Parts: sequence; structure tokens; C-alpha cells
Amino acid sequence: MAEEALRPPNSTFAALVSVLLFPLTLLAVCASASPPPDLGAAGPAAPTLSCSIFPADNIWNTPIDTLPVHPNSDAYVNTIGANANLYADFGAGTWQGAPIGIPYVEVPGTQPGVSVRFTYADESDPGLYPIPSDAPIEGGPDSDGDRHVIVIDRDNCLLYELFYAWPQPDGSWDADSGAIFDLKSNALRPEGWTSADAAGLPIFPGLVRYDEVAGGAIHHALRFTAPQTQRAYVWPARHFASSLTDARYPPMGIRFRLKADYDISGFSPDAQVILQALKTYGMILADNGSPWFLSGVPDDRWDNDVLQELKQVRGSDFEAVDVSSLMVHPDSGQVFQGTPRAYLPLVIAGVH
Repeated sequence: MAEEALRPPNSTFAALVSVLLFPLTLLAVCASASPPPDLGAAGPAAPTLSCSIFPADNIWNTPIDTLPVHPNSDAYVNTIGANANLYADFGAGTWQGAPIGIPYVEVPGTQPGVSVRFTYADESDPGLYPIPSDAPIEGGPDSDGDRHVIVIDRDNCLLYELFYAWPQPDGSWDADSGAIFDLKSNALRPEGWTSADAAGLPIFPGLVRYDEVAGGAIHHALRFTAPQTQRAYVWPARHFASSLTDARYPPMGIRFRLKADYDISGFSPDAQVILQALKTYGMILADNGSPWFLSGVPDDRWDNDVLQELKQVRGSDFEAVDVSSLMVHPDSGQVFQGTPRAYLPLVIAGVH
């Protein structure tokens, strides 16, 4: 089967389907694992975060350790890779001359905005983006990969994200797609829209950041990738990047957690922080890519040997979670507060 682009625009939906089980929709996009990093040079340390990342009752910030296992969990794990290893796709040093991970930069509210020309303008947020001329680009300035650019306006708590971003001589930028998120709001993107990520979700909330790990706890879900996904998405995702129609494959937005009985006591303290977050908050499938690849911020302070310990965890140590009882409204990331409710079907959209 021919591969599709990772983020094809998906602006026309012929049907919106409510189902008790995840429907039959999918695409195969296979990505190979990255080679070991070059530890000889150091990447930049991440800036100190000043804004809260979405309200406390947002789905990203909600524990899912007591929610039921999804009925398709075994199938999803097997198609992602039951024997594949968890992999920290971030760290210290460089690989092919660039820091390892997805960088970001904070700017003041006075940072001048610049224009951005989008390939998929119909699913990108218009307006000026406050991108510094030296904003870090995922993979470095010469990368031919995803080239994400992430900017946080620390005074207004706005998150700006670009996919496949290229600076131009006049100070403007070209990008395939872009999204703006109000970090004080639970609002999701419009139904069916992509973002700078395939699932139509923000990238930054799911990144592993060194300061959190050093502080002893991560209080949010993490972002990860899978080689093949379903032509479907589930709350809180808004978009798919797939043509496969086999219900064995996971839809965008599905949440996984590390099984409660997995013993993490033998891991280094920093690795235990990440693994405990995967038990308590889990991880959200956000893009097509290598199996069980966790996203994080490059930082000189990471100990890459500690991050390598995560490879001891296999896909079979995870389970998919049914988060549908938390949904207040399909267009909001707010979660239901109070006694858990009966199962509510997740809304999945597809093109027919």
C-alpha cells in the first residue's frame, strides 16, 4: 500500500459517526527508529516554563489510572508492536548535528508577530505568529524532517506551533500547517482540523521536560507515535492521517497507560518519574512514526544512559484506556468532575 503524507488535509467529512467500539478506519505510515545519538556535543537547555498548560480539569492534566481498559486494547498493542521497546526520542547531546527532541522557546508578549504562509491554510490558524528569528527548529535549521517550531507567549499564555516550518529572508515563515492554542482554555480545534501534529492536538503539553523530571513528578499525559494508525480519531483528537480501515489499528487520540503491576522499582529515579507518569497519566497517540516513541524536549541535563533504561519496557506492558466517561463535550478538553459515569460512546469521524 502506498504511503500517505503524515498530515494530509482532511477538510471534508461526509459523516460523523457515534459508536460503542472504535470504527473501521486507518492508514499505514511506517517510520524507522532513529539511530543512537551522538553524545559528544550538547543541545540547549530548555527555558523555564511560566504558564500553566491548560486548566487543571483538562484531559491532558487528568489521571487515567482508574479508568477501564479499552475493549480493543490487545489489538492496538499488537499492531503497534507488542515486542517493540519504549523509546525516549529526546535527550542530551546531538544526533546528526542537531539537539535530540522537540525544542520550544518562550517569548514576551511584546515579541513582534510575523506572517506565516501555510500549505494547508484552510486548517491553519491565521494571524501573526511571534516567532523570533532564531527560534529553534526540530532537527536543526538544515533538517528535512518534521521541523516543528513551538513558541509560548509567556505574558498572554498563548501557544503557537508550526509543522514543517522554514524561515524566509524577509523575516516571515513558510509552514505546512500551524495552530494557536489558548493555554487558559479547554477549547479544542475545529472538528476535522489538523494542527502542527497529525492528530490535531497541541504538541507541547505532551512533551517530557527535564525540570519536571528533576522535580520528581510529571502531572500530565505524554505524546507518542505509532507506525500504523486507523482512519479515525477519538476525543480529544480532531484529525486522522490514515487510509487503513481495519479496527485492529489504533485511532489518533487513543490513550495508553503502563500497566499498574509493572514493577518500576529497579529503574533510576529519573526513569521512575517518567514511568510513573505513564502509569498515572498515560500517553496520547498523536502522530504516525516509530513504535512507542515518547516525545520530549532536548536538554543538556538529560542523562542519556538513564533514558536508555526505558527500552526495558515493551509494548505488551501497556494497555489502551477508555476515557469516554470523562468527556463533557466533544468540542472541549474539559473533563467531567465527580462520580464516574457510565460508558459514553466516543465520536469518531471519517471520510466515506
